[in-house]
Amino acid sequence: MITYRPFGETMKAKDVTQYYLSNYCDINNNTLYKLRHNKPLTTTTIGRLCEILNCNVQDIMTYEKSEAL
Repeated sequence: MITYRPFGETMKAKDVTQYYLSNYCDINNNTLYKLRHNKPLTTTTIGRLCEILNCNVQDIMTYEKSEAL
């Protein structure tokens, strides 16, 4: 399962808020919801977040093996 747990840590480290992303970077509130709830995002969106935060993909998302499989 893909999780976006590192995203929050990266935002704190970069001193970026969801308000900033939403109001100054045109990141949709629905996208922020998806990040908070580990819902699927496009690679385009992940790339845009990497640009904004000046970080790598692993600073936004990580893979965690699902126990159900």
